[in-house]
Amino acid sequence: MAGEDVENRGGEKNNHSSAHAVEDRDRGWVSWLIPMFVVANIAVFVVEMYLNNCPKHIKNRGLGYRDGDRCVARFFGRLSFQPLRENPLFGPSSSTLRRLGALDWDKVVHHHQGWRLVSCIWLHAGVIHLVANMLSLVLVGIRLEQHFGFVRIGIIYLLSGFGGSILSSLFIQNRISVGASGALFGLLGAMLSELITNWSIYTNKVAALLTLLVIVLINLAVGILPHVDNFAHIGGFLTGFLLGFILLPRPQFGWKERHNLPAGIRVKSKYKPHQYALWLVSLILLITGFTLGLVMLFRGVNGYKHCHWCRYVSCVPTSKWKCDES
Repeated sequence: MAGEDVENRGGEKNNHSSAHAVEDRDRGWVSWLIPMFVVANIAVFVVEMYLNNCPKHIKNRGLGYRDGDRCVARFFGRLSFQPLRENPLFGPSSSTLRRLGALDWDKVVHHHQGWRLVSCIWLHAGVIHLVANMLSLVLVGIRLEQHFGFVRIGIIYLLSGFGGSILSSLFIQNRISVGASGALFGLLGAMLSELITNWSIYTNKVAALLTLLVIVLINLAVGILPHVDNFAHIGGFLTGFLLGFILLPRPQFGWKERHNLPAGIRVKSKYKPHQYALWLVSLILLITGFTLGLVMLFRGVNGYKHCHWCRYVSCVPTSKWKCDES
């Protein structure tokens, strides 16, 4: 009995029971932060529309009453949407978004408005944009918060949004960018790394891995459409992927119950060697990536000059549409 490895007692039976025990224990968290994020995003969008004031906006520009120049859903009054030819997503004007904190490379670099790297993740271009992101946030975020708590998931969400903004600014320098997509991709990246680092405790792990990879690839494929900021998606995903290794490793089976184990049974360290290794490598890569990204950004580096093929990451020209090559 002395020196016996607690993980090997009972063989496969322990692995399955530990997996279910982990699931049951972690679901004890009550999700409140993700719902608060959803409420905050909706509230910010209402403020966007209130300040946008489409009827006044249209009147001040001296436009006529052509159908294409009229606000959409005019019964909302000042909350009505910009004409669809300006914003097909049913939202405010680009000038309103820029005024409220949209990601704008020129203002970040030349006007020292670095706060836009964070403020942009709370803004949305329209109702369609908002609904799509909030549904995704609810479906992905609530489950993660129930399993890992609000602190770790909140950190992943915010830092992933920030990481997405950095990468976006290095490439998208001629138009504004808004939305929580980078933060959402960060949660998907964290789900993937959490599955990898805690591989041994899960059942049906291959199916879960393939499902998650398909979801990520489909969403990234959508990013090659014009006017979709795929760099924010990729930056957020990579940030969340690294943060998952740092914040979401689960202790080995028997660690939390080590004080109740019979004398003579050896309990290993809290985490497995590969978890420590992934934690260290991910921390180094994350700090290095953020540092290099911020230095390049505030020096005004244009990412396309160092990676010519990267333009196809965000938009692939076809016979149906063209991409802005600048």
